[in-house]
Amino acid sequence: MSSTPPWNVRRLPAADGRVFLVTGGNAGIGYFVAEQLSATGATVVLGSRSPAKAEAATVSIRARVPGARVRAVRMDLADLPSLETAVESMGVDRLDAVVHNAGVALDDPPRRETADGHELMFGTNHLGHFALTRWLMPLLSAAPAARVVTMGSFAAKSERLDLDDPQSRRDYEPKRTYGRSKLAQMYFGIELDRRLRAAGSPVVSVVAHPGGALDSLTPSRPPLHVRTTGARLGAAPAALLVQGKHAGAWPAVRAVLDPAVRGGELWGPRVFGLRGEPRREPVWNHLSDPRVAARLWEASCDLTGVDFRTVLHV
Repeated sequence: MSSTPPWNVRRLPAADGRVFLVTGGNAGIGYFVAEQLSATGATVVLGSRSPAKAEAATVSIRARVPGARVRAVRMDLADLPSLETAVESMGVDRLDAVVHNAGVALDDPPRRETADGHELMFGTNHLGHFALTRWLMPLLSAAPAARVVTMGSFAAKSERLDLDDPQSRRDYEPKRTYGRSKLAQMYFGIELDRRLRAAGSPVVSVVAHPGGALDSLTPSRPPLHVRTTGARLGAAPAALLVQGKHAGAWPAVRAVLDPAVRGGELWGPRVFGLRGEPRREPVWNHLSDPRVAARLWEASCDLTGVDFRTVLHV
């Protein structure tokens, strides 16, 4: 019999003294990742491009988690030159985990770009986190066993990357471009772990996804999110297949905290990958292609101008 207790999403292990960064921790799934991690006794830093929204999230977490050690740092993933300074402004000497959660999802054309000239979703969701990881590596390497947890999406499962047109200049379609941006993130998470292992680093990289997570099934956190009675009743049939964003946070939280989690793994909801408690699932077949991952890595280095060789030594 194993001496390790079964994972319980409502009784998380203590993490006193540890420091976690959650990008996009001011809203949605990222907020619940931050709230749940705050309950472990860790210091949780919310990375957010909106100081006002980050402050509201901080107040909400402190109201629900007595004694929560939570604070915010301004972090705009669409502004690549600002990220090195954002990391410096965290004011920590090590980082035990980062959850790459922040993201942009557009529903309608036209195609939009970041100030750096990258397609907005690919530039924010993938390239922003790619560059941020490079600047975080010294802090992650200073921790005894740090983790990079990349939040992918079930929407990426049916997509394939077009590395001849990664910025969707030729065939922009918002939902497809979003799915591809999340797929790029997931490739990055898997490839990062390969490179960390090759470098002999103690840092590991894990990929998670939330399954199907709807606002209408998410408990209220006013003023961040208020679920009306009508929305709750209307969404009741959907609860058979999907879940709220509080439950969508569970795979990422487990990827941060569970000592049994290993680098290169994929974690998602237990029931059809859409709802339920978190479990390890097989890495999707198209995510297992190292040639695609290597091409994406090199393209990402070129597009962001960051160099991982100085921090990975490979």
